[in-house]
Amino acid sequence: MIHVLIRVWLPDRPGALGAVASRIGAIRGDIVGLDVLERGDGVAVDEFAVELESDEVLAIVVREIEEVDGAKVEEVRTVTDFPDPRLDALDSAAALCSAIGVDDLHHVLVTHLRREFLADWVALLHHGETLSRDGDAPAPDKLAALAAGTAASPMVADGIAGPEDLAVAALADHDALLLVGREGHPLRRRERAQLIALGRIADRAWTLLEAMRRPRRGERHTRSA
Repeated sequence: MIHVLIRVWLPDRPGALGAVASRIGAIRGDIVGLDVLERGDGVAVDEFAVELESDEVLAIVVREIEEVDGAKVEEVRTVTDFPDPRLDALDSAAALCSAIGVDDLHHVLVTHLRREFLADWVALLHHGETLSRDGDAPAPDKLAALAAGTAASPMVADGIAGPEDLAVAALADHDALLLVGREGHPLRRRERAQLIALGRIADRAWTLLEAMRRPRRGERHTRSA
């Protein structure tokens, strides 16, 4: 068996999703997951997690799906394990809450996000300076330029729009910015919203870790006495 993620554009109308599922089942494909990545203007972008007997039937899968009126396969990816967006997000949130310091939080944030989004790279910036990164990220000056460019677009910052190969999330309390890069596999609206939510969690965890490092009221005086 092989594990395949199939991303499909299809009309957002009753019966379209079932028709695609039937086509996949007709060639003995087992649908084990479905993620709705984006909806709007009468079109939905769905990602099917499918188990197939071999990669020899991939071309047949694509052909069968596109026999459904209005359906178009955007991409097909073979993966080792299927991602679970809800569970992966909870796992990342738990890891962020378990960080033992600010530097550890930054490291956990970029490494978990890269795995969660199957990204090529993830970077965390503060005023153009790279605090942490994971993967084959662009050079620091290129990252700074990307950060400056996204800051100029409220729609990009809000996760409503943006380049297909880049998603961003602001950590507003610390004036920091997360950048996630993934070439060849467009980042969709649901993924952008998930990134922004995790950015808010990281931002709050950062504040709490900073508070733990500050001496409590009266602590310094007691020690000096």
